Amino acid sequence: MDEIIRERASDGLPIMGTCAGCILLAKEGDKEVEESETIILGLMDMKVERNAFGRQRESFETTLSIAGFENPYEAVFIRAPTVEEVWGGCRALARLEGRIVMAKQRNLMAVSFHPELTNDMRVHKLLLNMILNPDFEP
Repeated sequence: MDEIIRERASDGLPIMGTCAGCILLAKEGDKEVEESETIILGLMDMKVERNAFGRQRESFETTLSIAGFENPYEAVFIRAPTVEEVWGGCRALARLEGRIVMAKQRNLMAVSFHPELTNDMRVHKLLLNMILNPDFEP
């Protein structure tokens, strides 16, 4: 399935990777990604750190400022990765404690948190905007 996802992404299909999906979209992973033999898709110019905030018991909710959002966003983090570094066409959209937790590159968006666990639909609407307007930038 990884080849199909790579092909569709290169054809411009908007894709959002949440939590583990954030890891899969990256071009590089940390030592834990390597040791777990996680096959990453290599689609976004970024390096990720798996479980950057700790294990399951260190899960938490917090408020984020996200580029293009007028009001703060309540985010749920569960065993969340972070983006250690971005380059090329990838840019950070949100940070927490100086760490990147949301990034976008053309038709691809990676988030460390779980937008599906809140009633705030703005992250999902951002993805829909990317589908409706491929040149959309927050």
